[in-house]
Amino acid sequence: MAIYNAACDTSRPAKGHRLINIPAHDPYVLRDDQEGCYYLYTTGIPRYTDLDRCGVLMYKSRDLLDWEGPYVVFKVPDGIWAHPQHGTWAPEVHEYRGNYYLFVTLHNRDHILANVPDVYRTNHLRGTSIAVADSPQGPFELIKKDGPIPPAEFMTLDGTLYIDEAGKPWMVYCHEWVQIIDGTFEAIPLKEDLSEACGDPIHLFKASDAPWINRERVPSAKPHVYVSDGCQLYRTRTGQLVMLWSSYNREGYVQTIARSKSGRLEGPWEQLEPLVYGDSGHGMLFRSFEGQWMLILHQPFSTPESRAKIYEMEDTGDQFRIIRAREDLHGG
Repeated sequence: MAIYNAACDTSRPAKGHRLINIPAHDPYVLRDDQEGCYYLYTTGIPRYTDLDRCGVLMYKSRDLLDWEGPYVVFKVPDGIWAHPQHGTWAPEVHEYRGNYYLFVTLHNRDHILANVPDVYRTNHLRGTSIAVADSPQGPFELIKKDGPIPPAEFMTLDGTLYIDEAGKPWMVYCHEWVQIIDGTFEAIPLKEDLSEACGDPIHLFKASDAPWINRERVPSAKPHVYVSDGCQLYRTRTGQLVMLWSSYNREGYVQTIARSKSGRLEGPWEQLEPLVYGDSGHGMLFRSFEGQWMLILHQPFSTPESRAKIYEMEDTGDQFRIIRAREDLHGG
């Protein structure tokens, strides 16, 4: 298939791309204070790019308006647990102890975990892996090559890094509705070097806990599925622990938020009203160089139509709320 557009051509990285031209699914922004720029990471799909296998693309900008790229920072290698043509979802990069760690959901659709009728839909091997580099520009090298970080028998996605109040690293991830119907959010402790898990997973909450989802449900002969996607954790200025996450209503994808009543990862978690509707979600927060909290997410959900959208946010102390959409950054 031909390259979708110039913003997808990794053989010719260029300056001057705008967000409206960059197909971005599960966008993630890392601010680099040393270089004075922002890095935008998103999935690289062979059928829309010149890649020969699935990978992760990076764009960089000094002002969130003009973007340079795309640059390939990771490609799924041969000889690991995942298939190089089956996807690189939800890439995100964290600085941790002097290195940069890429969390990315990989897949192997040839490795079947369970089939219908034992499960609602066919389950295959899916989970988040971690790769490391000494620069946010990569290249990133996979650390654990024989399986994902969460239990391999779980069908999981969208793993993110969380450092608790004792300094212990965790991977917080989504347990797929495809496997358990009512998708959940779980966390597993990591070794200090992030090389693998070092304990059992814990349950945080399930997608059906959100009242706004259940308000729309009507009785049906078919199972009600509840999607759990895109977990990201943050502290407010008063120390409240909140989680951004995404699911669906009747109109499409929804960006929502939850808050830990205890201020700890273990919860219990209370569900707040959604932040953004309109087939929008899988968002994350970052601070601009001016200190402004910003939300970036994708809208619509479909690929390659999905684009990154940016919103200014307010830290109210209790949670985060939308101030305004930055159409000057993501519009035409």
